[in-house]
Amino acid sequence: MAKLHPEIDDKLRAFVERQHLFFVATAPAGGEGHVNCSPKGLDSFRILGPRSVAYIDYYGSGVETIAHLRENGRIVVMFCAFDGAPKILRFWGRGVVHEPHEDGFAELLPRFVPAAIPRAIIRIDVERIADSCGFGVPLYAYEGERTQLPASSEKKGEAGYAAYREGKNARSIDGLPALGVV
Repeated sequence: MAKLHPEIDDKLRAFVERQHLFFVATAPAGGEGHVNCSPKGLDSFRILGPRSVAYIDYYGSGVETIAHLRENGRIVVMFCAFDGAPKILRFWGRGVVHEPHEDGFAELLPRFVPAAIPRAIIRIDVERIADSCGFGVPLYAYEGERTQLPASSEKKGEAGYAAYREGKNARSIDGLPALGVV
């Protein structure tokens, strides 16, 4: 049975801070287009307040989350306990994309220690908070973070990502606008 929470309290914050992995899901407006679900890690999630969260979005081959947020703002973030007591926690809300050249990005960045060059920070105004049992989630042992993304980021640098943004991150797989080209 899901339990609704009025806000992110200290107990929920502690649960979130123990997790090494979370998932974000978005969808385009209407019945067409692809629903997207993405795993996130690298200590990229922060709780900003009782109903506000944010995460660093790193470069990747897809840009669906950003495109969907620009179109309709809907997002859900899910955390699962893979060790300890079983639990699933979800935050539903409205997300805003802040690219590095925008004021909102500069305001949020000090809350993070980026593991690689970020392509955006996603801020979410949380509208619904619920947890559930997670009895069906398997137990896994955390071994550590992968090193490929930080290494790739260091190799590409800002200049390499400028071309990447234009070539691979300007539009979603459904053709929706995503990142602006600066």
